[in-house]
Amino acid sequence: MRSDSGTDGQKGSTFIEQARRRQIVDAAVATVAGQGFGAASLAAIARTAGVSKGVISYHFSGKEELMEACVERVYTGIAERVVPKLEGLSALDMIREHILSVAHDGMTHRDEILAVGEIVTHLRTKDGSLRYTARDNEALYEGLEYMYAAAVEQGAAREFDHRVMAVTVQASLDAMFGYWAVHPEHDLMAHAAQLADLVVAAVRGPG
Repeated sequence: MRSDSGTDGQKGSTFIEQARRRQIVDAAVATVAGQGFGAASLAAIARTAGVSKGVISYHFSGKEELMEACVERVYTGIAERVVPKLEGLSALDMIREHILSVAHDGMTHRDEILAVGEIVTHLRTKDGSLRYTARDNEALYEGLEYMYAAAVEQGAAREFDHRVMAVTVQASLDAMFGYWAVHPEHDLMAHAAQLADLVVAAVRGPG
């Protein structure tokens, strides 16, 4: 009897804690997006979440861990929403659709894009160095390289350095969102379509 009750209680506690962490991360994303990284103190995030600062401190060791959770949540969400749209496409169509789908996802999740931009630009470790650098893009580069290799294997693309192209395309996507963040009137999807055309033309090569 006691064993069953303890197990159920643990399951309930785990579910509640996970839901609370999601609530706090959502509030952190909204606060950073709306007020900027510097103004997004734990107290400000607590107000957005409608909880006490102590509740946040129970779930996260500090602002750095909470910001890391925000970045992880955003990039995981993008992957979960975008990757299924690429399934079954030819390699060149996949390359194009990836850019368009990432742009559309950003357009429909603007707060997440703004928050990640703020966090990546400002979050520093205890020694003062930036927490996020190009080294953290490895999984993104590898995903792009996979598409480029498939295009070459299918005979739809020329031979080229996949890492150079991956770094270039990821930087272009980051710049696209950065420009849109400060120019919200900018036509993001038109920008993405132009970028997709450029990348496909570069991958395909002359002929």
